[in-house]
Amino acid sequence: MSAFPTGVAVITTYGPDGLPRGLTCSSLASVTSEPPTLSVCLNSRGETLRALRTHGAFAVNLLHDGGRGAAEVFAKPVSNRFGQVEWRPSPGAGLPWLVQDAFTTADCRVSELIEVGDHTMVLGEVTGVVQESGTPLLYGVRRFAHWPGGAVAGTRPSPEGVAS
Repeated sequence: MSAFPTGVAVITTYGPDGLPRGLTCSSLASVTSEPPTLSVCLNSRGETLRALRTHGAFAVNLLHDGGRGAAEVFAKPVSNRFGQVEWRPSPGAGLPWLVQDAFTTADCRVSELIEVGDHTMVLGEVTGVVQESGTPLLYGVRRFAHWPGGAVAGTRPSPEGVAS
């Protein structure tokens, strides 16, 4: 699968101690539009999944082409990952939002967890979206690249907080 290019996201949540947790994820999919639901696949033994199970919510930070540094920080076992990026609570659910590195952030409430081998598929119902213009960061064949079509336009959130 390393030869298949995909978008790059950082999944974030809070641990039981109230501190943010997160990891780089390229296993992300839109599942359904009604209700809007995303899936992410996380290592079943990972700290971020443990935190996500406890908190019950997570943010999907879709990185733009300037977010490679964040992707690399969250892909390695680095202490204080959040000390190396600019972040703040998202406007809706207050989840960790990578304000300088993500062109879109979706807040999600965990709706289902499915164990598959050594990973867990997490289904999350989207409860809010922040989307700005940006060129998506891609990863494949063990290299980063940017979306050749250029920037994706930002959208205004709907009154409920989910972009239409």
